[in-house]
Amino acid sequence: MTEVIRMTAIEKRFPGVHALRSAQFDLRAGEVHALMGENGAGKSTLMKILSGIYAPDGGSIHVNGAEVRIAGPRAAQALGIGIIHQELALMPDLTVAQNIFIGREPRSRWGVLDEAQINRDAEAIFAQMKVPLDPRAEVRRLTIAKQQMVEIAKALSFRSRILIMDEPTAALNEAETDELFAIIRRLKSEGVAVVYISHKMDEIRRISDRVTVMRDGAYVGTVAAADTPIETIIAMMVGRELDQSAAVIPDLSAAPVALEVRGLTRGRMVRDVGFTLRRGEILGFAGLMGAGRTEVARVIFGADPRESGEIVVRGQPRAIRSPRDAVAAGIGYLSEDRKHFGLALGIDVRGNIALTSLERFSDRFGRVDEPALAKVAADYIASLAIRTPSDKQEVRLLSGGNQQKVVIAKWLLRDCDILIFDEPTRGIDVGAKAEIYRLLQSLAEAGKAIIVISSELPEVLRLSHRIAVMCEGRLTGILPGGPGTSQHDIMRLATQRDPAPQDMARQGASA
Repeated sequence: MTEVIRMTAIEKRFPGVHALRSAQFDLRAGEVHALMGENGAGKSTLMKILSGIYAPDGGSIHVNGAEVRIAGPRAAQALGIGIIHQELALMPDLTVAQNIFIGREPRSRWGVLDEAQINRDAEAIFAQMKVPLDPRAEVRRLTIAKQQMVEIAKALSFRSRILIMDEPTAALNEAETDELFAIIRRLKSEGVAVVYISHKMDEIRRISDRVTVMRDGAYVGTVAAADTPIETIIAMMVGRELDQSAAVIPDLSAAPVALEVRGLTRGRMVRDVGFTLRRGEILGFAGLMGAGRTEVARVIFGADPRESGEIVVRGQPRAIRSPRDAVAAGIGYLSEDRKHFGLALGIDVRGNIALTSLERFSDRFGRVDEPALAKVAADYIASLAIRTPSDKQEVRLLSGGNQQKVVIAKWLLRDCDILIFDEPTRGIDVGAKAEIYRLLQSLAEAGKAIIVISSELPEVLRLSHRIAVMCEGRLTGILPGGPGTSQHDIMRLATQRDPAPQDMARQGASA
């Protein structure tokens, strides 16, 4: 196959960070080339250089055999390079076609926008993609998967022959992922070259031809996806062996109940949910997308009001009507969207760690005891192994795994006894996942009561002492953790609309 991209000896520095160290990458026409590495390995930085978002500090880039200098995103588009970011950049109030051609709309000789023409042009692109999407539909009414298709169509509208996809399935379910993969295969058959950035190992085997691994900003190696065991790729990524063992299931029958939920109800997404959570326990929540897991967590935390039901914390009923009430009751919630609901991206690591505990470091005049705050931040940075140049680094510049650790530090500083982790490893690489797993297990061993909501069944099985399964707003069963429970057992309950008496009885036996 013809080589379309060659990046050689690429260097990039940011304040306090040597992001890329003589990095390299090549791409061939008509292939899907996966780019992998831990968070902070330099994958996204390398691709932002290729797409003109960053300028390299050294090295060379060849496109279709000719050396180029990519001065910005428009220059990259002119070279046929398109990038689809993990966080989609669409305008929700505009139509599909308007989003695709924003800033390039055809107009009549009187300067009037030619809506009919942009709709026809968008239809032609969707016909090429074999995607039945109405160009007149408002983007806000589309699923995330359909919005992903709009982003691909937008890139193709620039006649892109090189597509960079950064974590494209992060918010997609299995059926939507299959739909995306079908489009990628069609593009590949037409000679389009795809760079595929993902942390999901199963996807790499399904969709990619080759895999390039980066570590600490440097190139590690390139291997054929079909011929290379997943364990080998993981070892290349992390440079060390990972502990893949499941959690040891302790006997918690005598442990105090930290949280009891009775008959919790809110609309169709939370219907008569009840369970117990003991000190030292990790209770996993599993289910298909839209099952109501996050909705249960938000009601417990007071982010959404409950219609009925009772929340009992350490034996005392609590009227939790807001997150402030939940925090006062000793409940911390790590949202699945840490960037919007867990962090203040524009401030530093130290300030984020103190977000929920500022009164501890302030006098009655609002003056902050900076030395005391700095000492506490340093302690958490060390104990959680947060990789940051200093506690004054803006948190937006940290990798996803280290951002997640900052959120965890925030709630540990608040000394919450009950911690709810919603998708704790979403967008985090395998090495950082292993660190988060060890951290959750150590918190449980220290007596914290933990709920883990995850869409990854291997993660639920590995972490959980018990597993609560939901379907369409109902809790359909609670399974024991350990080797006696399989993914099949979970999926049976995840597709069962009504609670199974035998599985609910198993909850009572283990609670």
